[in-house]
Amino acid sequence: MTTVTLTVNGQSVTQAIDPRTLLVQLLRENLRLTGTHVGCDTSQCGACVVHVNGVSVKSCTMLAAQCEGASVTTIEGIAQGGQLHPMQEAFREHHGLQCGYCTPGMIMSAIDIVNRKGTALDEETVRHELEGNICRCTGYHNIVKAVIAGAEAMAGGMRQAAE
Repeated sequence: MTTVTLTVNGQSVTQAIDPRTLLVQLLRENLRLTGTHVGCDTSQCGACVVHVNGVSVKSCTMLAAQCEGASVTTIEGIAQGGQLHPMQEAFREHHGLQCGYCTPGMIMSAIDIVNRKGTALDEETVRHELEGNICRCTGYHNIVKAVIAGAEAMAGGMRQAAE
């Protein structure tokens, strides 16, 4: 066993874990933060995307021990004061989900896209940037609309980023 200390959604966490524990396992099984999903176990679907030190990562490919001292934000940590993050609100408003399984990873990836590319996004950029996220229910049309609307809402000063 090894001990890892990190900050998850603003709270300090110390856990004794097997050194082989993946970040997604720590989040879901140890901390019961089940918004981060496991969709493929091969890093292809993006359902497990979280932010580590403000950058999106696929948590099924990162060992929890690699996050020693890091700040991790999950989908549960982006709403504040009972108010959805602008990207969450955009997904709701623009019907950017169907079954919802991929949605947390899509939203976390979308916030990262805005943080890296800015708030003036076009459809081509969004589609290219979401290539690592798979939705098996939609044709991505409403997801792309939601990301663009969420980026515009983030530009409106509501909250620039979730870290």
